[in-house]
Amino acid sequence: MKDNQTQTRTLWDDKRYHSLNYALKQTYGQKIYKLSLNGGMTCPNRDGTIDNRGCIFCSAGGSGDYASSSHRSIKEQIEDAKALVASKLAGKKDCRYIAYFQAYTNTYAPVSYLETIFTEAILHPEVVILSIATRPDCLGDDVLELLKRLNSIKPVWIELGLQTIHQPSAQFIRRGYPLSVFEEAVRKLHALGIPVIVHSILGLPTETKEDMLNTMDFLAGLPIQGIKLQLLHILKGTDLGSLYENKMIKKTLSLEEYIDIVISCLERLPKHIVVHRITGDGPKNLLLAPLWSTNKKHVLNSIHKEMKERDTWQGKEYAGP
Repeated sequence: MKDNQTQTRTLWDDKRYHSLNYALKQTYGQKIYKLSLNGGMTCPNRDGTIDNRGCIFCSAGGSGDYASSSHRSIKEQIEDAKALVASKLAGKKDCRYIAYFQAYTNTYAPVSYLETIFTEAILHPEVVILSIATRPDCLGDDVLELLKRLNSIKPVWIELGLQTIHQPSAQFIRRGYPLSVFEEAVRKLHALGIPVIVHSILGLPTETKEDMLNTMDFLAGLPIQGIKLQLLHILKGTDLGSLYENKMIKKTLSLEEYIDIVISCLERLPKHIVVHRITGDGPKNLLLAPLWSTNKKHVLNSIHKEMKERDTWQGKEYAGP
């Protein structure tokens, strides 16, 4: 077992966790770039079905601030998004991409419409993965059947915005569904062989470090394949931003606190779980706090440096189903 662990750590290259970049290179033999797309959908937390205010932290763009206009076709959006990442390609040929439906809730529409836009994306010759961000309460049987069909064409990933397992925090952020709904969605997607990537927010004003680690422990026991650890961004134009501007939120995580929490989270996660993100990008024109997060390269380098100094690695062996 020790030799296997040493081999795994060596394969992870300069990272001390199972990074998305490493996982994709292992599967496809090259770097894969993500293209943010906009399906033009809304959310039951915005259209009055559950609420009309959205989650407390969500911007007017529905977390899709970097996506193209939904008025453009999916093919046009793919070309727009390719142009945005072109500077990273440095003349590389035969590039491959993830088509990422990011803005709002991307299974919250009639299945006929979902099939049209998802099929257009997944059949694009340069797209190798279709990734769909959605809510666990927006995965009806007809949607699951569609995802199953699409997954037989090319890999489909489903990204679920859990954020936290704690009900007081879920109420504070107006998540709008109980934890049992999330668990059921994970079970159904796992049964279909569709990978699940979970979004978790670190730094919610109502939570302690122990609370955040409890969320990691819970996720470590579920059949999920990926995780995004997202620093809480307080943005202008959100209800969370209003609370902050009115001094009702007096503290956000410092860089040092965030580094410690992220590393502790990684130590709790099984080695097979792919880490898609350990921080995040808040639009600089909207960001109120924490301002240190604007220097993403410095944040990432600081986390990697501290992990090396502590000699810590993504942690436990998988004991789930």
